[in-house]
Order: sequence, then C-alpha cells, then structure tokens
Amino acid sequence: MCVTRRTVLQELVESTDAERRETTTVEALASALAADERTLEEHVDALVTCELAHVEADGRIRATITGEELLALDTDEVIIVDPAGRDGRSNA
Repeated sequence: MCVTRRTVLQELVESTDAERRETTTVEALASALAADERTLEEHVDALVTCELAHVEADGRIRATITGEELLALDTDEVIIVDPAGRDGRSNA
C-alpha cells in the first residue's frame, strides 16, 4: 500500500481528537496503515511542519483542528500546503 500524507492525516483524524487531545503513536499508525514506522515519521514530521498534526512532549501524536478541518473540506483535488514560515522562508 502506498502511504501518502493524506492517508496519514486521515488515519490521525479518525484515531485522535484535537479538542479532547486524544493521541496515538507512530507504532499504532504503522499498524493501522500497514506501513513502516520510518515512512510514517517522515509524513508526520511534514504534517507537523504544516500545523496539520501535533507531537506531544511524550512523542504521542494527534491531528490538529486545522488538520481535521482540512479533511472536512472533502475535496478530491490535490491540496498544496506551503510549509513556509511567517517570514516566507521554508521551515522544512
């Protein structure tokens, strides 16, 4: 299975809750998506950079409200999220 950032975000939204701060782990995501942990860590890092996911101090992760709202748009088109910082420079 090809794991994309969108599928990772979808799984995060389904398995966590931003308002209640319910979290999951990379290991649980890897199991749910039948993917290796390193690939998921790269996707999660990119989602965090774009403020679509959040990593807690203990390493557990969750979708942000922004991530939940982005998926709620339910678009079939490609969505490009620019990870540039407020100063216009890339944080990635």
